Amino acid sequence: MAATDSSFDIVSEVDWMEVANAVQQAQKELIGRFDFKGTACEIRHDKKEEIVLAADNETKLKAVRDVLDSKLVRRGVSLKSIEEGTLEPAAKGTVRQTLTLTSGLESELAKDVAKFIRGLPVKVQTTIQGDQLRVSGKKKDDLQAVMAAVRAKEWPRALQFTNYR
Repeated sequence: MAATDSSFDIVSEVDWMEVANAVQQAQKELIGRFDFKGTACEIRHDKKEEIVLAADNETKLKAVRDVLDSKLVRRGVSLKSIEEGTLEPAAKGTVRQTLTLTSGLESELAKDVAKFIRGLPVKVQTTIQGDQLRVSGKKKDDLQAVMAAVRAKEWPRALQFTNYR
């Protein structure tokens, strides 16, 4: 990269602090809501990347998931970063589901984004660097056009732009 080039990185990151705050708010709501009183509904966030939902039945589990989703969205955490585990039976006739939050740009998605950017009518270079994609070019207008195009397209994961120089 020459000294006159500008660049930015495309990443897919999860703000873990916001996830913890959203889970905490959802837990408080479960305690306070009368339709969850006396039920086995709960949300556990023991491991950083995993959230475990438990409920009496599938319908209640869906309601618990809706509460959690609303808190995550309100805190700016994209629901695209959540991978649902299978619904599994748990103790005393309850059901449980594990949600896994993924952070980082997988190589397949990075290749797809790089290919999409190369197809744009701008002069920029893309470089895959681990779990992020660096886009560099001489004109800042070209970089901003790339950002706008990437934002406009629907991707399977939420993408953010960092290190804009």
